[in-house]
Amino acid sequence: MAESFGTDPAGYDRARPEYPAELVARIIGDRTAPAVLDIGCGTGIAGRQFQAAGGTVLGVEPDARMAEHARAHGLPVEVATFEDWQPRGRSFDLLIAAQSWHWVEPVEGLRKAAEVLRPGGRFALFGHVFEPPAEIAGPFAEAYRRVVPDSPFAQGSGRRPIEVYQAGYAKIAGTLRESGEFGDVEQWRFDWQRDYTRDEWLALLPTTGGIAPLQPGQRAEILAAVGAAIDTVGGGFTMDYVTLAATAVRADPA
Repeated sequence: MAESFGTDPAGYDRARPEYPAELVARIIGDRTAPAVLDIGCGTGIAGRQFQAAGGTVLGVEPDARMAEHARAHGLPVEVATFEDWQPRGRSFDLLIAAQSWHWVEPVEGLRKAAEVLRPGGRFALFGHVFEPPAEIAGPFAEAYRRVVPDSPFAQGSGRRPIEVYQAGYAKIAGTLRESGEFGDVEQWRFDWQRDYTRDEWLALLPTTGGIAPLQPGQRAEILAAVGAAIDTVGGGFTMDYVTLAATAVRADPA
């Protein structure tokens, strides 16, 4: 499924929201011009934010199409999975994984993260959870069940339960702690909102995991139902977002 996100890198980059400025600032802390490794950088949305905040950022991205888009917008990228990527003696002040760590093999991923993160450096894994209004979520869920009844996504309500995602990040935090390579493990939460027009939301939906792999006809039917629902609420709505993070600091080698 990961390969489906690279079919339209420009559309993905336009539609996906940035991360809260408070999150970026908190990850950087008091570091000046930190060296940042962006794991699974995609089109460079998070990486460009860290560049704008003063970081020197290198992306690692397995999809060559996404990597090319990121390079075209000023982010240096090496094409590889994080597990296969060769650091060649390089190390970093910050490691970030923006909605990408679930694609990484966790044991090898943590080993390599500890290898390339400097002592005292921060490792931050983060991502968005969005909660559409019931008037939008309900018709989406109904259409999805009708079009793709056998998909595991069809069992949902169209809303993403925050508690499930918080538990997921708690598990990640526990894994960081148990590895013995990291300390100062924390979980962060940022609540925010964004207004969407009908066209903006219909552009974002195909970049999500439940829609991106579908056939064009299936996707069109679901988007038509969602578009009609947005029309009934005046052509736009306010989305509630929660950005969750698990972070840790690299311990000094024994």
